[in-house]
Amino acid sequence: MKTTQFKRLTLVAAVGAAMTACSPGDAPEPALTAADAEAYVQDAEARIESLYEYAAKSSWIAQTYINEDSQFLEARANEQLKLLGIELAAGAARFNGMDLPYDTQRKLNLLRLGLTLPAPVNQPDLAAELASIESRLNGMYGAGYDADGNQHDLIALSNTLAEANDPDAMLQAWIDWRTVSPQMKDDYVRLVEIANQGARDLGFADVGAMWRSKYDMDADAFGAEMDRLWEQVNPLYEALHCHVRSNLNERYGDEVVSDEGAIPAHLLGNMWAQQWGNIYDQVAPEGGAGINVTERLVAENYTPVSMVEQAESFFTTLGIEELPETFWTRSQFVKPEGRDTVCHASAWDFDADDYRIKMCIQVNGEDFQTIHHELGHNYYQRAYNLAQPMLYRGSANDGFHEALGDTVALSITPSYLKDIGLIDEEPDASGDLPYLMRMALDKVAFLPFGLLVDKWRWQVFSGELTPETYNEGWWNLREQYQGVAAPVARDADAFDPGAKYHIPGNTPYSRYFLAHILQFQLHRDLCEASGFEGPLHRCSIYGNEEAGQKLIEMMEMGQSRPWQEALATISESGEMDASAVIEYFQPLKDWLDEQNEGRSCGW
Repeated sequence: MKTTQFKRLTLVAAVGAAMTACSPGDAPEPALTAADAEAYVQDAEARIESLYEYAAKSSWIAQTYINEDSQFLEARANEQLKLLGIELAAGAARFNGMDLPYDTQRKLNLLRLGLTLPAPVNQPDLAAELASIESRLNGMYGAGYDADGNQHDLIALSNTLAEANDPDAMLQAWIDWRTVSPQMKDDYVRLVEIANQGARDLGFADVGAMWRSKYDMDADAFGAEMDRLWEQVNPLYEALHCHVRSNLNERYGDEVVSDEGAIPAHLLGNMWAQQWGNIYDQVAPEGGAGINVTERLVAENYTPVSMVEQAESFFTTLGIEELPETFWTRSQFVKPEGRDTVCHASAWDFDADDYRIKMCIQVNGEDFQTIHHELGHNYYQRAYNLAQPMLYRGSANDGFHEALGDTVALSITPSYLKDIGLIDEEPDASGDLPYLMRMALDKVAFLPFGLLVDKWRWQVFSGELTPETYNEGWWNLREQYQGVAAPVARDADAFDPGAKYHIPGNTPYSRYFLAHILQFQLHRDLCEASGFEGPLHRCSIYGNEEAGQKLIEMMEMGQSRPWQEALATISESGEMDASAVIEYFQPLKDWLDEQNEGRSCGW
């Protein structure tokens, strides 16, 4: 999504697996023991740790000093990481089915599940083919060429969808980007075949089952859990959808969008209709004045560095220790002069004493919020790095890291702005509805898309969808969950899923859905721990050490225990609960229900 972090080996998308087998006539290997498993885990952790800092710093240089040499170094380091991941995952699979101590078994599972796309065991030709396919798919998406050799600029096309008032122009931009993905389909079909064989070699039914097995519960139970969470938030999404559709109908007329049924995908301000913030002005509540944080930052003479200092003070008031001095000397806060660099915000950890953020900070409200989010990653990284061995240095599940950063950002409320002197008095509730609408257009509108991307892939990996029905299955899910439809007829070979980076990039997507649920749950429970009383969207945990202690306890666990236990340090039940999303947006839901009176909602 908006931010990234440098991920440890167990989250690196490795390309295959290789394991030595006995040839006919060789003496059989002796039976493996628990001592063998423990020795294997210890050796794996040592080998990962010996390579990790080198790989992280190679990637840092490649992103902050972009040139041919730095790209070469990063590619070589990543290759070493991937090869090690291949070897360790396959070796871990040798211990499947053994009765082992908890830590040994958990670490073996983390090694085995560290691959995103495993290649078949003992078939290096297939591992090489899979790696080649992955590279080609990424290249196709990045280059943006259609079958006729015409190149399409995703940024420019996205800007048309975000800014244009002409539905014909928006439709053409939507269509143009989807001329890039049909060329991916044959490669993607082959990728599924090879990776599924690799997943079976590691003991899973298919790649989808392997991905779902990363969540400390049965693979099918995890799918059911996703559906349960969605059912909790669906009424809020339907109310938002109904209001947005009605306003679009008033704006464009029945010939472009009906006031019933699904919304054409090109009208929602985003290339994938996954977030709707760009159409805020078309659907916003009337009246109300929010706080212009950018204006206040400028008036108070904030700089990029002082914005980071303020974000750090948020955490120190929770009783969390300051970041090391190297954070200030080694981070990239502003765009450097005289060299190319990646400005996309990210948080990095290199070892137990070296944490950094990489941004090109502008003095504005959006970056102020992003800095708080990124430091959330850094503090999470430091907590588990200092408390846990190498294989446990990660978030409780892959949704927790993003959720924690966003949880912190949810505390940037009027009370927090007043406490730090950016405003003199908290404004009244007149600006709350506009604020909540802006938030909902990004966070609530995203939820069904965050759910369906992996649902589609799970159906592909399981064979429920065949190559002939890939596209039909994609649009069935888009309509079922989002109430969004293709604006023009789509051919079976269009391969529209490939127009979203995470499909050709083979990046699991459930983490983003989980993060959008968990951030509100964590926010509510930390607010309760802090003794806050009032509307949830007005709560800030700034300055509350009791809330801070709960955060510390959860962060220090890393991924050493099932995520349910980590969550229980803050949410007593240890179960994910989307009711906090409803509570946070309740004033908006009440307003939407009033606006939707007499409208035909649903699709």
